[in-house]
Amino acid sequence: MGKYEKKSKKEKVKVPRGRVVINATYNNTIVTFTDLEGNTICWQSGGTLEFKGSRKATPYAAQLAAKKAAEEAMERGLSEVEVYVKGPGMGRESALRAIGTSGLRVVLIKDVTPIPHNGCRPRKKRRV
Repeated sequence: MGKYEKKSKKEKVKVPRGRVVINATYNNTIVTFTDLEGNTICWQSGGTLEFKGSRKATPYAAQLAAKKAAEEAMERGLSEVEVYVKGPGMGRESALRAIGTSGLRVVLIKDVTPIPHNGCRPRKKRRV
């Protein structure tokens, strides 16, 4: 194979069951679909849908991101998902609702927000 010959693309694997991780931060919401081993199938965020600045963190942006990612995942054969929600952002519930209405069967919903057991000292409080 020469230096500039085109390589064949990897075949898209059909996955019947997987996981969804909704990472809702204060600035954005990222929805990632993975298989059960943790290999990413597809992902979307408020930023990939061309929302800029503080609009990325809105529930509407999270809903659109979850809906688009769910459609992509269903094209790859996904039908049953476990949902893991992480973070304090506004897009948590709307993204979860969008996944539920997209036609995927939700088997499990779990909150995996990391909570310190008195670990590092927190940042000083914001004074606005």
